Amino acid sequence: MFALPDALVDRVVSLRGDHRRIIAVVGAPGSGKSTLAEALAEALSAQGISAAVLPMDGFHYDDGLLAAMGLRPRKGAPETFDVAGFSHLLTRLRANDEDQVCVPVFDRALEISRNAARMIPSSVEILIVEGNYLLLDAPGWRELRKHYDVSVMLDVPETELRARLWKRWQDHGIPEAEIPAKVEGNDLRNALTVLTQSLPADLTIPQPSPTL
Repeated sequence: MFALPDALVDRVVSLRGDHRRIIAVVGAPGSGKSTLAEALAEALSAQGISAAVLPMDGFHYDDGLLAAMGLRPRKGAPETFDVAGFSHLLTRLRANDEDQVCVPVFDRALEISRNAARMIPSSVEILIVEGNYLLLDAPGWRELRKHYDVSVMLDVPETELRARLWKRWQDHGIPEAEIPAKVEGNDLRNALTVLTQSLPADLTIPQPSPTL
């Protein structure tokens, strides 16, 4: 069970005002950022605050484009996302001057991003954006920080991330012989990028527990 820090909920609630707020939830693959983002949205909704979660994964480049770029084996690395498109969308969402905004959704069953697959209405007060590289200190990525009112980083040790990533692929039914290449050759490389190349978050939440 995820233990949502009261201090995080209190800080986000204190931000309520006359315009939309954006909260960035950042973490390496397997860190539990999606769980944290959903738990935060539920906690806010319980207090009568309209909240929604927007995963960054909707901005994955298509597999065909990745193959043409020679990046298919590195899917999930920073260079495999449309960071400029993501930034433009955050600008629209932060302005909140449209009745609703269409956003893309990453379909994990099909391994593709579906464009305009979901609507975020103007009634959403708190938008929780979650992703690996929201604080990455690299061109294009570091400019995203201007969109956030608060950033939160989940800090999980490398050994724990490795175990979680391995289990994730097992749960997907991937043959054991193929898992090391996926974990060591891609997922853990991406995780270390997050851990070593991210800008400091406003709040850091240590997560040593393997039960997240």
